[in-house]
Amino acid sequence: MDFLIETVKQVTPEQIVMWLIGGLLIYLAIKKDIEPALLLPMGFGAILVNIPNSAVIASDGGIIASLFKVGIEASEAMPLLLFIGIGAMIDFGPLLSNPKLFILGGAAQLGIFVTLILATIIGFPLNDAASIAIIGAADGPTSILVALKLASKYLGAIMVVAYSYMALVPIVQPAVVKLCTTKKERRIKMKYHAAQVSKLTRILFPVIVTIISGLIAPASLSLVGMLMFGNLLRECGVLNTLSETAQNTLSNLITLLLGITIAFQMQAEQFVTWETLMIMGLGLFAFVFDTIGGVMCAKLMNLFSKEKINPMIGAAGISAFPMAARVVEKMGVKEDSTNHLLMHAVGANVSGQIASAIVGGLIIGLVQAL
Repeated sequence: MDFLIETVKQVTPEQIVMWLIGGLLIYLAIKKDIEPALLLPMGFGAILVNIPNSAVIASDGGIIASLFKVGIEASEAMPLLLFIGIGAMIDFGPLLSNPKLFILGGAAQLGIFVTLILATIIGFPLNDAASIAIIGAADGPTSILVALKLASKYLGAIMVVAYSYMALVPIVQPAVVKLCTTKKERRIKMKYHAAQVSKLTRILFPVIVTIISGLIAPASLSLVGMLMFGNLLRECGVLNTLSETAQNTLSNLITLLLGITIAFQMQAEQFVTWETLMIMGLGLFAFVFDTIGGVMCAKLMNLFSKEKINPMIGAAGISAFPMAARVVEKMGVKEDSTNHLLMHAVGANVSGQIASAIVGGLIIGLVQAL
């Protein structure tokens, strides 16, 4: 009994705050069904690591501490393995059928560069500013890799904020899209021309993208390479069992482990700080401006296109796959029950997946060169 009383006395107000944050994440996962595979382990982990004298974060073999050291800090293995699974899920057919969607994927990275400048002006060192800015891509593995490569001291906050905003895409993006578009624009219908993409093209595409990415941004190769390797598993036609394993078992397992491992960086003394609040604000700013960049690019393209693009498609140019594409589809159907935009949105979405990894590599190379 005395031991229990002494343990309770060690609980700090900051740890109680983290318990509440963990509870909120669990609530969003279960009650609101917002990315439960990610938010539930993150929420439970936030509680787990903020119990006084928690064995899971002990430096001499605590399970979460060990997973973080081996799976993220030392090798970046978890986010890279997750990219194999994501690559195996992706069908690049809609993008290859309409290559101009590549433009939207690039434009939807605007917020990264705007936030990089803003964070530097506020006073963050360049390596930290770049690591914070990449949150705008809404791509957790890329955010982790950039923060690790640039040795950001805010790794924990960046990881948590990046994955939180990925999960909150269905809440944040619709409001931003509505601010940037008119009802008439949101009701633009787009015909989907399902051009036949040959098997050879599908096989060559991941190989060519890997080579080009490596030449443009060598630092992006670990991310782009794993993404394209996963896609090659899907498209080669001779490894169907492995492809299905990567899409389901591997992705689910890594997502689960990654969610609870991220919690290692949610220890109260590191997380409950003013800098974390600033990172949350800058991450949201980056995410919003990435969405705006994609939408405004689509509107600009309409000035020169005979076949009009629904500007909402541009919002799917961020890297959150397939959440951003699903958001656009739901918004399109809400505006007009006969307006299905999913295939176009998927094309922009997978383009953003490639673009965010390449931009992450470019930023790593640029900052390290400076």
